Amino acid sequence: MRAVTFQSPGEVAVRDVPEPELRSPDDAIVRVDASGICGSDLHIYHGRVPVEQGFTIGHEFVGTVLAAGPEFERATVGERVLGCFHTACATCVACVRGDYHRCLHGRTFGHGSKLGDLQGAQAERLLVPRANLTLRRVPEGMSDEVALFAGDVLGTGYHAVAHAGLRSGDTAAILGLGPVGLCAVQAARAAGATQVFAIDTVSDRLDMARQFGAVAIHLTDEDPKRAVRAATGGLGVDVAVDAVGDPGPLALAISLARDAGTVSGIGAYAGRGEVPLGLAWLKGLTLRTGLANVIAHVDRVLGMVSAGLLDPAPLVTHHMPLDDAAAAYALYDRREALKIVLTP
Repeated sequence: MRAVTFQSPGEVAVRDVPEPELRSPDDAIVRVDASGICGSDLHIYHGRVPVEQGFTIGHEFVGTVLAAGPEFERATVGERVLGCFHTACATCVACVRGDYHRCLHGRTFGHGSKLGDLQGAQAERLLVPRANLTLRRVPEGMSDEVALFAGDVLGTGYHAVAHAGLRSGDTAAILGLGPVGLCAVQAARAAGATQVFAIDTVSDRLDMARQFGAVAIHLTDEDPKRAVRAATGGLGVDVAVDAVGDPGPLALAISLARDAGTVSGIGAYAGRGEVPLGLAWLKGLTLRTGLANVIAHVDRVLGMVSAGLLDPAPLVTHHMPLDDAAAAYALYDRREALKIVLTP
């Protein structure tokens, strides 16, 4: 079968790879009908996340169940399903607490041997371990490209807000308007935020945030701190979300949060960096970071999409065939696409 494989930093290629085979009673094999290119895939593309040459990448997928082990009960052969970006065992200490994102036996699709040695979803077919927890049926009438978001990007944006404890009547600021940040804008509005400030430098993304009901603020042409303070009576926001994953935006999030507010760092941080911890301490801030608990949120997110409270469809800017994956990655790396959906 054909699959998108990592070759070297800056190079991916579609290659013939072995067909997946059932290995455990709760496995499923899914025919991939759509997969997505995610911002975290760029970490692999640039070599920042080590993945073996020839490894199949990608972790967002929607498809149809082709085969399943005798203990798989989530769906039947022939039904449409969407997948979460990682697996979890459901029985370890973390899973019993509901912290599926910290599962002691978790494996992430398409991230090489160091993150579970689980081949990725940018392929024609995919082996899904622990499929009762990893997969969900696609609700009737929901398109592949919309369902695709629930298992990663939309679930991550939702987590950024829910993990921070945002309540109806609160205010929020979202820094970084990639797909996760724009989903966080929607999630904050759906949670009842009275004002959502969306901060970025890309005009098209600022325009989209406005369409979602946010107050758009250009990072460099305006003064975000002054604008937010002016709009909140000098207080700052209840929840500030860094959807970039960099010390600079995290520092700005700390400055935008009100006293005793919450900063949610949902971006993928790496290495060392300096942030104003003294200011965070003086303001009594709560800092919440880490990988999104998408498995815990996926059913709620799907329900909100079905009810029209969340709609990721406007984020899809490109549809491309799997065979054009190399061009798709280059396009995404140049920030000329917001979300690319690949179809085999």
